[in-house]
Amino acid sequence: MVEQIDVVHDYLRLGLAFDRLVRGFVDAWTGPPALRAQVESGPVPRAAELRARAAELLAELPSAGLAPARTRWLAAQLTGLECSARVLDGRAVPYLDQVQAYFQVRPELGDEATYADAHAELAELLPGDGPLVERYTAYREGQAVPPHLLPHAVREMSTLLRERTRAGFALPDEEVVDYEIVTDKPWGGFNYYRGGFRSTVAVNADLPVGLGVLPWLVAHESYPGHHTERCRKQVAQADLPEYDLWLVNTPENLLAEGLADLGLVGLDLLDWGPVVAELYADLGIAYDGERGQRIARAVAPLGAVRQDAALLLHDRGASAEQAQAHLVRWALQSPERAARTVSFLTDPLWRAYMTTYVEGGRLLSGWLDARPPAMRVGERFVRLLDEQLTPAELAAEI
Repeated sequence: MVEQIDVVHDYLRLGLAFDRLVRGFVDAWTGPPALRAQVESGPVPRAAELRARAAELLAELPSAGLAPARTRWLAAQLTGLECSARVLDGRAVPYLDQVQAYFQVRPELGDEATYADAHAELAELLPGDGPLVERYTAYREGQAVPPHLLPHAVREMSTLLRERTRAGFALPDEEVVDYEIVTDKPWGGFNYYRGGFRSTVAVNADLPVGLGVLPWLVAHESYPGHHTERCRKQVAQADLPEYDLWLVNTPENLLAEGLADLGLVGLDLLDWGPVVAELYADLGIAYDGERGQRIARAVAPLGAVRQDAALLLHDRGASAEQAQAHLVRWALQSPERAARTVSFLTDPLWRAYMTTYVEGGRLLSGWLDARPPAMRVGERFVRLLDEQLTPAELAAEI
């Protein structure tokens, strides 16, 4: 029988080795510094070697003596890594096959009739002349956090959501999130988990940060999103060293991003408008929270258009200009914002990643809705924060 520690240790070494070929593939490492230093100091691996090792570990897993949940989880992770290695090795892997191997879902183009219904609802909330995309862009730009107040608004929003998170989900006393404002990034926010219950969250100020977007962004990156999940798993799964390593383009990300996108749901803060309006008022910012909440709900179905753009680019042969036009038409993104979305979708590391947000949100929303009638959302949500799960498992429970 293969020793358990050997299989997991080899999985960690394999995952760390991917960062030698694609910097950023390792999203977080909280394990022994010596192990990462050892991998970093060795020869740069060839993609074919990583593919072969992932396949070997997949074959070894069934006889490794691990608990079933660990076996399923590691098999899902290794399947994603094997596919990434094939892509890095220059093998022709169709885009949809890549997404399925990475995240255990197979996306399809969205329904334009659904988008049209969202446009109709939004048009009633944003009356006036001119194309809807211009009215919505004007609203977004007019309802943005003043740049000079952005750092303070981020900290105050974090304090509000941290208090609510700690009231619903226990967190270590020593946990903390540091925030920084950055520019020239393809994403809106990013969590860098440092280990020791500490994160640095970067907020991208390239484009205006909407007053209605900020609570979602802080919930996503910090409370009760990425930071909260990693802190709680560091406690709940302390005896599982595989959680020392977080890797891009593996199934754990679909659950992590879906969880983070549903952070306000997990806090039972569906009616967040008046709450954040009061916070903004204390900062001297006028905000109609109820209207902002209605607009956010109306526009929510249009988030799937970002995945459509990825499918058009990588599965349907569309050009970057065609993908941008699709985002402007259906997602109501300004040309500048659409260009940034396409930049993310064409980044070699992130080209498949949009699916984690769209399909992750869909999967976990359905799973939360399928809870027993007497169960509160928070009681179901905590499983996402603590347990070793895969997308396929949750899909089977719906």
